[in-house]
Amino acid sequence: MSSSPRSGDDGAGLALDVSAGAAGGRAAAPVLRLAHRRLSWQDVVTAGASLAIPLALWWGLAAIVMHLRHVAFPAPGETALRLIELARGRLLNDATVYRHVADSLQRWALGFGLAVFVGVSSGLLLGWSRLLERLSMPTVTVLQLVPGLAWIPIAILLFGIGESATVFMIAVTALAPIVINTTAGVKGVDELFIRAARMMGANDRTLFARVLLPGSLPHLLSGLRVGFANGWRVLVAGEMIVGTGTGLGYSIIQSRWTLDYAGAFVCIAIICAIGLLVERGFLLPLERRTVERWGLARAG
Repeated sequence: MSSSPRSGDDGAGLALDVSAGAAGGRAAAPVLRLAHRRLSWQDVVTAGASLAIPLALWWGLAAIVMHLRHVAFPAPGETALRLIELARGRLLNDATVYRHVADSLQRWALGFGLAVFVGVSSGLLLGWSRLLERLSMPTVTVLQLVPGLAWIPIAILLFGIGESATVFMIAVTALAPIVINTTAGVKGVDELFIRAARMMGANDRTLFARVLLPGSLPHLLSGLRVGFANGWRVLVAGEMIVGTGTGLGYSIIQSRWTLDYAGAFVCIAIICAIGLLVERGFLLPLERRTVERWGLARAG
């Protein structure tokens, strides 16, 4: 791709669903089948087994710890009872569990939303311009290599103890994989689509909106999945160290003082449940449908 592409007439932009048109009927049928796919008994059994295995391991670990070390290790049943108590309104570290969950989600949404905005915009520019890619990609790669916890002293020095430090850690940790994957997605767009768009009079803005952005979606969604996982993990670490008195991570670290380990296990279970819901319930199906459609479009 050229770093200084020529502009054309925007009037032909409405006709530039190039890749969608290339998909035709071949892509539509598999996408519809995937969207309307019903759960079979094998799916139910698999889901039940995937839940039963970690619960069994958890129960076995609790029994072993109790037998060898004589330490009360919360088992699944005890944790479930504590969850019911908290769900009924009992306070956990001077706040309800709903307040802790809401504050954690708010911090994550701010940090991850900032990472998505900056990461997607930067990735589109870096994929479009080879010069910008050569200048900026080494810095992005370095950001990718820095562990999330390593940003804690930098966040404290920049923002002090509080919300801003946690949001910064989430954003900077989630940013790099989004930029890298979006850049790869733009560079991977079929050159034929770009030439066809130019022949139909597309200017740079239309080319970005109708060709490059849709064509980079499979890679972009992969970057979002990795960025989400990175940001979700560092959220908990940030709340443990630079939190402001609420949040799931804060509640976990406070359990060492209150000895409420069952409450800490409830917070861990909530973290896993939210992460699994976003990853398996939204991002992964969206990525699969996108890859299904765009992969068949290029093959066709």
